[in-house]
Amino acid sequence: MDINNAVVLVTGSNRGLGLALVDAFLEHGARRVHAATRGTGSPSPASRSVRGEVVPLRLDLTSPDGIRAAAAQASDVTLLVNNAGTARFADPFSADRDGLAQEMATNYAGTVDVIRAFVPVIERAGGGAVVNVLSLLALAGTPPMAGYSASKAALHSFTQAIRPGLRPRGIEVHGVYPGGIDTDMLAGFDAAKAEPRAVADAIVGGVSAGHTDIFPDATSEEMSALGWSDPKGFERAFSGQ
Repeated sequence: MDINNAVVLVTGSNRGLGLALVDAFLEHGARRVHAATRGTGSPSPASRSVRGEVVPLRLDLTSPDGIRAAAAQASDVTLLVNNAGTARFADPFSADRDGLAQEMATNYAGTVDVIRAFVPVIERAGGGAVVNVLSLLALAGTPPMAGYSASKAALHSFTQAIRPGLRPRGIEVHGVYPGGIDTDMLAGFDAAKAEPRAVADAIVGGVSAGHTDIFPDATSEEMSALGWSDPKGFERAFSGQ
């Protein structure tokens, strides 16, 4: 997809990768970015941007009515980037059920609601793309983040399921599978972490090049190669077996 003059919506845009994605899309030529956050008090990335227009947008993934209202407000979107998510660290056998439900509600069901609301918007605009920011953990679970892994795996399957139906309607569907990123979510977590802006630039590049599966950092590229060559080795790398 040509990013030049695109109208982009980025969820979870107030920090980390989301904030970097807003800047990256603008610097690669997007005409406007709807910067979606859950609360009105979230910091806006507008002051960081030197080209294009940033429009703050309230969007709570757990509110179907709020999602519909956001789609009515951002009625010019051609490229939807589902970046917002939540993660909890807990033993898979003792994790709080409400916490697991929240991860699934936000990372899977809420994101599905956003896609359903914005596909007609993108189609009316003449086509475009849906970009789902997933994780390597969508492809292999890790015990301390079992709920997060399960929710991202569900969205990975949904991403594959909607791709053939949306392509004839002029909408490409991209799945993004980063490794660790140096954001608040992984603060204090001992692992290799990529810089958010470098990951954002790689995502924009992958979308521009038409790559349906995007592995935007060194760890994800290395692990994806392992996944193809040795699926059980890939599983063991994350499960600690």
